[in-house]
Amino acid sequence: MTSSVRALTEALIRRASVTPEDAGCQQLLIERLRPLGFHCETIASGGVTNLWASLRTGPGPMVVFAGHTDVVPTGPLEQWHSDPFVPTERDGKLYGRGAADMKSSIAAFVVALEELLSSENRPRGGIGMLITSDEEGPATDGTITVVNKLRDTGERLDYCIVGEPTSVNRLGDMIKNGRRGSMSARLTVRGLQGHIAYPHMARNPVHLFAPALAELVNTEWDRGNEYFPPTTWQISNVRAGTGATNIIPGELFVDFNFRFSTENTVETLQARVREILDRHSLDYALDWSVSGHPFLTPRGELSDALCGAIAQEVGVPTELSTTGGTSDGRFIASICPQVIEFGPPNASIHKIDEHIEIAALEPLKNIYRRTLETLLGAR
Repeated sequence: MTSSVRALTEALIRRASVTPEDAGCQQLLIERLRPLGFHCETIASGGVTNLWASLRTGPGPMVVFAGHTDVVPTGPLEQWHSDPFVPTERDGKLYGRGAADMKSSIAAFVVALEELLSSENRPRGGIGMLITSDEEGPATDGTITVVNKLRDTGERLDYCIVGEPTSVNRLGDMIKNGRRGSMSARLTVRGLQGHIAYPHMARNPVHLFAPALAELVNTEWDRGNEYFPPTTWQISNVRAGTGATNIIPGELFVDFNFRFSTENTVETLQARVREILDRHSLDYALDWSVSGHPFLTPRGELSDALCGAIAQEVGVPTELSTTGGTSDGRFIASICPQVIEFGPPNASIHKIDEHIEIAALEPLKNIYRRTLETLLGAR
């Protein structure tokens, strides 16, 4: 027989919720959560659908599951071996867009709640679900919108599990206890355009920037710490000139990005860049954009509960990691002291023929349930 987790995963995959569309996924969740006693609130913003569902069973901590119903575009349909929005089993795997990222996690958590709340030992505390359809997109009207509303209403969150696919080789071998910050900039270095045969009558911004570039490349921004690798600075794009071969360019445009640890801040990194550029007497402008601040959850109650549940269910030693890109955990960390990401293996996410091992669905659900039991004293 098809398990409840698989059935719900398949039902979610069938909804073609390409970001920022939810395609009815959250309504399906509401239909499962309301009979359990959850208060469900839909929060719409900028064409994005968000869901905040909460249940209070008595005094105790508030444990929240966060996730997203939106998925990335499919890519060329002809390259898929089956319709990406028709869940299909092949060789013990369930194929479909969102199978791993992250409709299986959402389904596993909902079924874990159904099992937990039907047991004799009911949990003591609060349970919430924060679901958005704007994680794979610009993330400007999704989780951050709900977080701001929760902050304004004084809602207290103690623990949050983000259902991102974090496992690598097998379920449970890695969880994310933080993420690096990400900050980008467009640097404009101004020179003086001129004929390439008369360099004394021009100022080449590429040449002017070269010594500063060497220093930026060789700067040690920090050494990282127990949880984070050192901060990195990388150029993504460089552009100068008109396309003609006999003109010294008048401007140089450089796009670069910092992935930074908790050893630095936005302000300290920006100040150090300006100090280097100023020391080289450049005429420049900087346009900064910050897509995420770093966050970190040191080892504690949440990581212990989750790692213990993984050990009990699948017997896998779990590595705490902060690698990878940004996630919506960066928003939730501003109102929740402990945020951990955990979900199925991520090898196929965002790829053609995305899939999850069917055998991982029940253990994933059980790990979520065991974690809730530990945090909410339901054993």
